[in-house]
Amino acid sequence: MTGIRPYRPSDRGAVADVCVRTADAGGDATGLLSDDSIWPTLFVLPYVDRHPDLAFVLVDDEDTAVGYVVCAPDTRDFEDWFHDRWWPAHGSKWPIPAAEGDREGGVLGYAAARRAGAEPYGDTHPAHLHIDLLPEVQGHGWGRRLVETLLDALRGRGVTGLHLVASADNAGALAFYRRLGFEAVPSHAGVQAFAMNLRTPPDVPVKPPVGESRRA
Repeated sequence: MTGIRPYRPSDRGAVADVCVRTADAGGDATGLLSDDSIWPTLFVLPYVDRHPDLAFVLVDDEDTAVGYVVCAPDTRDFEDWFHDRWWPAHGSKWPIPAAEGDREGGVLGYAAARRAGAEPYGDTHPAHLHIDLLPEVQGHGWGRRLVETLLDALRGRGVTGLHLVASADNAGALAFYRRLGFEAVPSHAGVQAFAMNLRTPPDVPVKPPVGESRRA
């Protein structure tokens, strides 16, 4: 394993693949939706396009990304941009299915509804992140190091707070965020949100996450 480095445009395909392979509450989501590219179009590609300077990748010995952390430093600004520009340009090819309870319909409905103010903790903790690691690199401390790398970058910019939203079904990730120093905050059904005050250093975690934060 080579280690962590800043994201490069050449990593785009690899981070999209990592996203798909961890999108099902930390498990492989390949084939769960009609188009696997829905997952990265929601959860990683808009971040590396909008804020590539706050994207960091874990790479293997061949310099291929096998994990990443991405971030929006200002959630209100990012969600307005996602709603007004990103999703109209990239999501129109996926009409929301009419079937009630359809998983793809839920994911696409969430995407279409994203906008500033949908999550109130974004006001007090303005930045938010997503993190994914492939199973073969979990359990070695890389998740902790990815988050610490991002935290250093955010503090250097004077960002005062950070939040994330994880699937309520991803028990390993929920435990990890608590160990890292994130505090649980009131959340929507099916997810658990966490927040961290960046004015003070977080507790040092002892294990990496299992899976990735999700908003749908």
